[in-house]
Amino acid sequence: MFDGAVAKTAKKLGEPPQSLRLKPYADGLSLPTLHLGSCDDEDSVLARLHDEVMLNKGFTFNGLIYLSDPRKTKPSKLMAILRQPVMVIG
Repeated sequence: MFDGAVAKTAKKLGEPPQSLRLKPYADGLSLPTLHLGSCDDEDSVLARLHDEVMLNKGFTFNGLIYLSDPRKTKPSKLMAILRQPVMVIG
């Protein structure tokens, strides 16, 4: 799948940099949530994740990862997966 994506992109953008690579990444336990809409409206989604969900499950912060690609989508139609890495309290 990676090689196919690189080949398809190369047709549009030219050869990729030599540093491009596929590497496994494991960040451990996390809580994901789907956010629909503008990036400007993420605060309320993250606040609920942090103040309600994490607290009720006995988790605390362990970093933040944010994924989004707004290049071809209107802000109101953006879909982003917000992933909050967590660890058990105690």
